[in-house]
Amino acid sequence: MNPPVSNDDAATGSADEAPGPPAALLPGSPAVRVLRVFTGSGGGGNPLGVVLDGAVLPDRRARRALAARLGFSETVFVDDPDTGAVDIYTPSVRLPFAGHPLVGTAWLLRRSGHPVEALRPEAGTVPVREDADGTVWIRARPEWAAGRRTERYPSAEAVEALPGPPEGRGWLYAWAWIDEEGGRVRARGFPRRGDVTEDEATGAAALVLAGELNRPLDIRQGKASLIRTRPAPDGTVDIGGGVADEGVL
Repeated sequence: MNPPVSNDDAATGSADEAPGPPAALLPGSPAVRVLRVFTGSGGGGNPLGVVLDGAVLPDRRARRALAARLGFSETVFVDDPDTGAVDIYTPSVRLPFAGHPLVGTAWLLRRSGHPVEALRPEAGTVPVREDADGTVWIRARPEWAAGRRTERYPSAEAVEALPGPPEGRGWLYAWAWIDEEGGRVRARGFPRRGDVTEDEATGAAALVLAGELNRPLDIRQGKASLIRTRPAPDGTVDIGGGVADEGVL
């Protein structure tokens, strides 16, 4: 059964001002590694918090409270670094699947001595791999990201010119071709909810778009982020990107 997916990958702030790390955590909080996921040539990337030792904070309410204090779009708790068991939270809800948290966690586990071949969020087993250039890929099913609507615009300039979220409710991925033959896309992600204006990089929405178009894409989203998608014959989609380490809180 495909689990429902809440609004993940939604940064708490605009794409022009992606949220940075909080000044400090409360005494006794576990160490949090801060990453930027889906980096592009000009920087970019969606901030992510990763708690490598998830066992120190097993209670779900405590995890959600920490995720709320951090304020990132998602925070990941690694429950077992050897099997890839992970638990994902936004500042308000627990998620069965999210794109940029899994890409970032796979990257970090490899560099922490745990090069897993798959991650295991609640949604199911998510195969991972890393290319020689450092691009990390996950493989997921578009239905895991249900609830995100895509809308094609006539040009990349029209997407750029949007002053903010278009009217309406629900997650909207506004996109246009930069180069249709080459599979290059300009996109902006609008969760259209009270605490979010625009998302810097949305792996789940890119997953939906790639599934709809059924072709490889290089998606430039937000201020300077790059998401790569590669559909597979079995209906799954590979989502990949670069990761940058911002240090430990």
